[in-house]
Amino acid sequence: MRVAYRTFGCKANQYDTDRMRQELEARGSRTVDEWDGADVCVVNTCTVTNQADAQARRFIRRIRRLNPGARIVVAGCSAALRGSEYREMEGVVGVVEGHDPVAVAHSATPDTSQLVQLGTRRSLEEMDREPVGGEILLRREGATRGWLKIQDGCDRKCAFCATRLARGESRSRDPSEIVREAARLGRTHPELVLTGIHIGHFGRDLEPRWTLSSLLAKLVREVPYVRFRLGSIEATEVDDLLLDLMAGHPDRIAPHLHMPLQSGADPVLRRMRRWHTREMYRDRALEIAEKFEFLGLGADIITGFPGETDGDHAQTVALVEELPYTYLHVFPFSPREGTVAAELVKEMPVPQRVAGERSKELRDVVQAKGEAYRRRRAGSRARVVLEGDGRSALTEDYLRVAVKGPLPEDHRRLYDVPVAWDGSDISAVFE
Repeated sequence: MRVAYRTFGCKANQYDTDRMRQELEARGSRTVDEWDGADVCVVNTCTVTNQADAQARRFIRRIRRLNPGARIVVAGCSAALRGSEYREMEGVVGVVEGHDPVAVAHSATPDTSQLVQLGTRRSLEEMDREPVGGEILLRREGATRGWLKIQDGCDRKCAFCATRLARGESRSRDPSEIVREAARLGRTHPELVLTGIHIGHFGRDLEPRWTLSSLLAKLVREVPYVRFRLGSIEATEVDDLLLDLMAGHPDRIAPHLHMPLQSGADPVLRRMRRWHTREMYRDRALEIAEKFEFLGLGADIITGFPGETDGDHAQTVALVEELPYTYLHVFPFSPREGTVAAELVKEMPVPQRVAGERSKELRDVVQAKGEAYRRRRAGSRARVVLEGDGRSALTEDYLRVAVKGPLPEDHRRLYDVPVAWDGSDISAVFE
C-alpha cells in the first residue's frame, strides 16, 4: 500500500505525522512522495486560523482531482473540531478526530468498505486522560533535524486559541521515554527540537514533578552527541536554570528562543487572557539577551485583535523596535469558533484591512532588524546543521544560510564553519 502524507501547522503536528507514517510502515505500507500515485493520502490538519482550515479543504479537493481513486484519511486539530465537515467531502474514507497514529492506520486499511467514523467527537475530559507517547519515533523522514515531542495539550485558555479545544489539557511524556527516543533519533539527526503545544508546562502533571529545565539537563547529560533546540516557549517560563543551561552549554543547546508576544499593549493582552504584561515580557527578554553574544529571538504577534486601537498597535511596534528580535511570525486576527475572541469580535471588530496594514508594518520593522543582525553575524563562526540537499544550513541562532564551498557528504553531524558576507547576505563557508 503506497501512502503519501501532507502536514499542515506546527512542529507537533509534523511529529504526529511521522508517528502515523511509522505506524503504517510497520504494517507494511510504503511511503511515497507522489500524490497521483498513492493508494492512500493522509492529511494532518491544523486549525490555528480560518485560512489553515481552508487550506486543508482545498488540498483534499486537489487530491481528489489528481487521484480520484485514492483513499483520503483526514486527521489533526481541524479534524478534531470539524470532523463532520471532512466526512462529507468526496474521497474521504476516514476521519480521525485527533492525532492517534493507530486510528489513522486503521482508517487507511484497504479492506474498509465504508467511511470510518472512529467514534463521535471525544469530550475534552476523555482527551485529557489520553496518554502522550507510546512507541518511540525512530526517525524523521528525509530530514537532518528531528522533532522530539515532550508533551501535548495546553492548560491555558487564551481568548483567541482553539488548540485547547482540539488537543485537551497539558499531558507530559515520561522523561525516560523521551530520553530513549532522543538517543534513537540522535543516530540520524544531529539536532533535535523539543516540541509540544505548551512545553513550558512540561512535568507539572508528573509524579514526582518535573520541569522543562530538569528534562533538558537530563537530555544534555544522557544524550551527549546531539544539539537540542527549544520550540515555542513563553517568556515567563524561561526560568533561571533553563537560562543557565543554555548559556553554559552553547554547543549542546541552541541559543534560540521563540517567545510568543501576541501584543505589546496591556489592554489587548488582558482581553486576550494572556498572563504576562508588556513590562514582564520586556524585562525578561532583555535579561535573556544579555546572556548571549548571538541569540535567535522570535515571537508570534496577532494584529487587529478585537478592540486594538492605533495606540495599542503603536505600543507593539515600539516594543518590537526595542527588543532584539531576529524574526517574527505576524498574523492578522482570525476568529475561531468556540473561543472567547469569536464573541469579542462582534462587539469591537477591527477591519481586516487595518489588521493587514498593521501586520505589514511589523514585518517591515523586523525585516530591517533581521538584516542588521545578519550583517553583525558576518565574520564570526557558527555551528550549522545541513538541510535538504546540503546547499543550505541552519545556524545555532536560527539563521538559514546558503552553503559555499565543497558540499560535505555527511549530513548527520554539526559543522563549525566561518560565516561570511557574500555581497547580499551571509553564508556558511566550507573549505
